[in-house]
Amino acid sequence: MEMSRTANPADATTRTKVRYAILLLIFLITTLNYADRATLSVTGSAMRTEFGFDAIRMGYIFSAFSWAYVLSQLPAGWLLDRFGARRVYAASIFLWSLFTLLQSSIGLLGSAGAAVVALFALRFAMGAAESPAFPANAKVVASWFPTNERGTASAIFNAAQYFAAVVFTPLMAWLTHAFGWQAVYVVMGAIGLALALTWLKVMKNPADHPRVSRAELEYIEQGGGVVTGHKKTTRADRIENTGGWSLVRQLLGTRMLLGVYLAQYCINVLTYFFLTWFPIYLVQARGMTILHAGLVASLPAICGFSGGVLGGVLSDGLIRRGHSLTVARKVPIVGGMLLSVSIIGCNYVSTDWIVVALMSLAFFGKGIGALGWAVVADTSPKEALGLSGAIFNMFGNVAGIVTPIVIGYLVARTGSFNGALVFVGANALLTVFSYLVIVKDIKRVELREA
Repeated sequence: MEMSRTANPADATTRTKVRYAILLLIFLITTLNYADRATLSVTGSAMRTEFGFDAIRMGYIFSAFSWAYVLSQLPAGWLLDRFGARRVYAASIFLWSLFTLLQSSIGLLGSAGAAVVALFALRFAMGAAESPAFPANAKVVASWFPTNERGTASAIFNAAQYFAAVVFTPLMAWLTHAFGWQAVYVVMGAIGLALALTWLKVMKNPADHPRVSRAELEYIEQGGGVVTGHKKTTRADRIENTGGWSLVRQLLGTRMLLGVYLAQYCINVLTYFFLTWFPIYLVQARGMTILHAGLVASLPAICGFSGGVLGGVLSDGLIRRGHSLTVARKVPIVGGMLLSVSIIGCNYVSTDWIVVALMSLAFFGKGIGALGWAVVADTSPKEALGLSGAIFNMFGNVAGIVTPIVIGYLVARTGSFNGALVFVGANALLTVFSYLVIVKDIKRVELREA
């Protein structure tokens, strides 16, 4: 590729590190992304008191985000490949922040029924608006990072989900206590609008960024980075013209990618257990107070963050030591998910601290094994990075719909969480099976022309 670019003061031999500033930005945006998803869980009690929402109504409102998020993944992926991450991600951040901000005003509608409808609609719209976020992250990492740094970069932005729980949950709780639940939506929405403008100002493709030196650009490109971003070749145009569903069929018909997609669903079963049923498990099955359970629930999040960063560093370290991409990605994923099976051990112990230790170990292992976004960046066709990431994210977040329902059914039927923990642990084993048996070699896929 010919790298004709604008003059750059560091354009000769100095390797700049602009890619790390881009990574910091997507980490901050992803942290906000998860914090905005959690606003309702923090403000829900105060809102129920004010509007008289019953548990059934709250359940429907909670589900609105996930349904829209899953249903919007394929359109979001197509938009990313068609218009590029810079514009689509900026619109995504702006819109989900606007919908977050508008949730502060539902009290103006005057009745509980109108407030329920408005809140459901705004949460649904927010889910649709957030749908490009993770595929865009993967697309940006594929462009800005060489293969031997991609695991760490992907692990860092993915670990933002745990960072959000540690940082923003106490902040939102304090805002609710000090100023009322409306303040949470105003503050979070305003932060997001500012980040949307920051993203537009900072983000460019590596080949077009004025602060990137030629040395950094060559380092990224020679290491496997897709530095040209959305500038399409004639072949890419021909592939896009085969049609969206034809591309989807090709991606789903690739054994390796299908195994990666299925594994992400299984990994997210663990994620959604911790996001939904874990505090209830601590209260109902282990007899903890709500306050105690709230404090205990933060420990797995901290372990998940630590494991997530460690998994990426370990994977990239294996590449630098000369191991194949297949070995470097599979060793942390398989090892981490085998650690996650330890969650089943909670069925056989009665001491609270051992239960917490096993849960923390399981989430630590899940963090180590959560390298799916790096694998997507490594393997997705260059012409369909956004679409492939969207399918991956769609598979993963179907677990957000299925897991709470399945666990609820198991608990209601048996009166115990034992079956639920076996269900979660079994999905960790299915992840191992998927990567060892279905995925086989990890390499970039080449799409066929029509």
